[in-house]
Formats: sequence, C-alpha cells, structure tokens
Amino acid sequence: MKNLWIIAALLLLSACAMNAQEKQVRIGVLGLFHTREVVISSLTGKPLDCATGEERWPMREPLRLVLAGTMIRIEDGHHAAAGSFTCDDGQGGPAEFTVNIPGKISRRYLGKLEIKAQPRELLIIIGMDVETAVASIVVAESPPHAPMEALKAQAVAARSFLAAGKGRHSGFDFCDTTHCQFLRQPPAADSPAAQATSATRGLVLAYKGRGFAAMYSASCGGRTHSLEELGIPVRDYPYYGVICDYCRRHPEKWVAQISEADAANLSPTESSRLKLARKLGWKTVPGNSYSSRTEGGEVVLEGTGVGHGIGLCQRGGADMARKGASFQQILEHYYPNTELKQY
Repeated sequence: MKNLWIIAALLLLSACAMNAQEKQVRIGVLGLFHTREVVISSLTGKPLDCATGEERWPMREPLRLVLAGTMIRIEDGHHAAAGSFTCDDGQGGPAEFTVNIPGKISRRYLGKLEIKAQPRELLIIIGMDVETAVASIVVAESPPHAPMEALKAQAVAARSFLAAGKGRHSGFDFCDTTHCQFLRQPPAADSPAAQATSATRGLVLAYKGRGFAAMYSASCGGRTHSLEELGIPVRDYPYYGVICDYCRRHPEKWVAQISEADAANLSPTESSRLKLARKLGWKTVPGNSYSSRTEGGEVVLEGTGVGHGIGLCQRGGADMARKGASFQQILEHYYPNTELKQY
C-alpha cells in the first residue's frame, strides 16, 4: 500500500510539472533588430542570476554581450565566452530585467532569459508565464482607451492564440511581431490590461470542444472574412463573415497605387496580399477589402480596414463594449458557434 501511495504522489507531481510547463511560452523578442550586441541589466532590488555552461553568478552590474563568431563574448573581463547565456531569479523562476539594444531600444521583461549565438545575430528568447504574456500582448495590441470588456475579449483571444498556436517558429513558440502577436513589457498590476487578464484568467475560445488559435485584426472594413474567402485552409475553426456596425459607420479608408505588373499578381487572398506587402512594403495593401481601377498606367486600390479582417475586430469590439456589451457577447459576435473553456 505504501508503494502505491508513493507512485500516486509521483504521478501527481509529474502531472503538476507538465501542467506548469504547458502554461509557459517561449517568445523570441526584438528579432527585427538583428542585433549582434545587447546589454542585460537587473532591476533595483530584484534578484537576477545568470549562467554560461557550468558557471553561474548573481548579476551586480549591467552585462554587455557581443556576438563573436559562433560564441557570445561577455565584456566584463570576468566571464568566458559561451554559445548561450541564461538568466533567472536564482531559483529557476522568473526574474525582472531589461534588455537593451544600444542606440535602438530598451525593454523590461518578466520571465527567464535565454540568449543564443546565431550565425549573424543574437537570438533573444524570454520564457514567461502565459498570463504574463497575455497582459503584455493586451497592452500592446489594444486600441487606446479601449473599455474593460473589450480588453477582456482581447485577453481571451490572445490567450487562445498562445494556447493553440505553438509551432510558428523553430527554437521558440512565438515572436513579438504581427507575424504572431505584438508583445511589449508587462503592464503594472493595477493597469486595465492586467486587470482584464486577471478577470479572464485561463479562459480560451473553443470550437466543437477544441481550442483554436484565435485571429483578430485592427479594423475589418464593415464585415469580417471567413478563411475560405481569403484562400486560407481551415484547420480548427472556419471563422465566419459577420457584420461590424462600427466599421460600417466609420470605415478606416486607405488608397494605394501599384504598377499593372504587380496588380496582375494580386488576387483576393491573404497570401497574395502578404506577398505583395513583402515586396512593396506593409502599408501597400493594408487590408483585404478593396476595389481597384486603372488610372494613368497604374492600378489604384481603394480599401477599408487594416489587417486580414479575420475574427475579432478591435475597433468594433471596443465600440460594442462602449455600448454595454460584455466580453462574452463581443466574442460570441466575432467568433460565432464557439464557447469559452478553461485552459
């Protein structure tokens, strides 16, 4: 009987460890800068232990790391170069620190830091709790002054994406750009974004009992798109075209001019739009709802909406919240036939 209790206890510990691991995400950050140099600093009064291989030490002063061939050189005169560099709170848990790319950007993070030497740049990865990531995404993605219920809807959508959307990158789960989701430094605990995250803690969207990586866009042009309309294969959720009253009444208009040769390769699919955007710039065709006409040897595109226009419309959701809709009603409108489940 004693052995059975021991086995049961070990199984419970294993399950808890797996559950904790599932609620962690590894996010590649600041990759757009392709940096070869970075400065890591601890926050005043916050523990930060760093390691390279077998060597571990508490950080006292900012450390400058420089890519040197296939190694990371630590420019403090005390620590040897290594292929990777990690930091945590000294107990294997999350720590607070700043990552500074000299002359470009400095950002605070809460999590476990990992830096790897790549052939041409340093790869910076933050391992963080899902809820920390959600709050950081909500504050980065939401429209200014969005009501609390809209922020809650955004939190559920962001968490759903994190829970079901892994595998978009090799070596880490997600990036901090629009390819995945914007992510900035974590907001203060009393901020609206943090409160919205806490109020919806663990909630994700599910279709036919299965969670899916929820998509959303800044504005939809008056009607959202289904995956089929944009030539995107349906995997977990088909999405549905729904009317967005706010964007119908207040369309976000745009105009672009492209050559006839480029227009010949433009079709009403998301992949075609993205391909042209990579060639001509991301603001060339900002949305999927547009008309075209030829003028002066060029093709003029006139459109409404910014983003792919799939799923939650952030402007429309904010307007629904201002009119008294709950976050559940917002999600039900933009993700029909779905339910909320605990992650």
